[in-house]
Amino acid sequence: MIRRLVPATERARLTALYGGLLLLAGCVLVGVIYAFVQYGLDSRIGSAFTGVVPGGRIPSRPDAIPPGALVSSPQAGKYAQTQVVQVVAATTMNRLLTVSGIALAAFAVLSVLLAWWMAGRVLRPVGLITATARKLSGENLHQRIDLNGPPGELKQLADTFDQMLDRIEQLVSAQRRFAANAAHELRTPLAVQRAAAEIGLVDPDPERIRWIRDELLQVADSSEHLIESLLLLAASDQGLDHHESVALDDSVAAVAEAHQEQADERGITLTTALEPLTVEGDPVLLTHLVRNLIGNALRYNHRDGSLHITVDAGDRTLRVTNTGPMVPADAVADLFEPFRRLNERRHAPGEGAGLGLALVASIARAHGGAAGARANPGGGLTVTVRFP
Repeated sequence: MIRRLVPATERARLTALYGGLLLLAGCVLVGVIYAFVQYGLDSRIGSAFTGVVPGGRIPSRPDAIPPGALVSSPQAGKYAQTQVVQVVAATTMNRLLTVSGIALAAFAVLSVLLAWWMAGRVLRPVGLITATARKLSGENLHQRIDLNGPPGELKQLADTFDQMLDRIEQLVSAQRRFAANAAHELRTPLAVQRAAAEIGLVDPDPERIRWIRDELLQVADSSEHLIESLLLLAASDQGLDHHESVALDDSVAAVAEAHQEQADERGITLTTALEPLTVEGDPVLLTHLVRNLIGNALRYNHRDGSLHITVDAGDRTLRVTNTGPMVPADAVADLFEPFRRLNERRHAPGEGAGLGLALVASIARAHGGAAGARANPGGGLTVTVRFP
């Protein structure tokens, strides 16, 4: 029974709250006015009455008049005057109470109406947010509340909701692109494998079979690398399972040494400037981050180029600068998206899957850091990873 008396909607609750507060304020106002008017009313009316009808001092109480004084004409007049004053005061207070009660009742009705209207105005942005949220789906994430109004908490709530929709739309779009690109990348090796197998069955020439075998092994290695990269990207997007202190400069030195032979084969000068830097995180993921940075810098470099790796302990950054082809400034940010390349994929030997910088950005985010890049004036990129 008590639950049924509780308003069922926020607007009704706010109406009850605002209306109750206004009604309480009206009751307090009426009580204060009644008390101030009643205080000393008898003496003020008596003073006014004495000024019109001359006489002696008016007793404050009727019982103060001696019984024998009732026969006395002056004292009888004073007693009658006292009675008149009391009747006038009582009548005045009753009239004031009646008028105040009627005004308070009208004020209560007006308060409820104003409270209902005010609650509707206050909750209008919430209604817009609710209506927008109900209409949202995967096909219309572009809709926004775009609330027009003065600055305030509800305006901030609506703007925050719009910003959240922006992030959700970007994530959903990125997920769709990722799924489409992953399907395309995985479909191509399967098609190559199928074609090579069909050719081998048609032409059993030993040389052709040997070529097909090498082609199948290369495609299998590429597919395995792609799948490992996808799994690593998914794992880094989920965050870190455990933390430990990792000497980043040691990891960079080890990975750089492992790639030294590859750099020498292409005539690329690999130099390092490493300061001691400890990062809290996953050593396996950090090693993958460094490996992808150096691998990309070598893969997309030109012969007799250069590659410089810097670990700066002052601003806690890892910076990899390499020479290479010219990169448009407006295309740098897209390189951190999965399967994004500067040029179309040709499925050539040693060509990456387009996940290197995406993995770098994902691992950096998992460690609370951020990855960025800028195009070098003479060609190539400078990729910077900043750790917290």
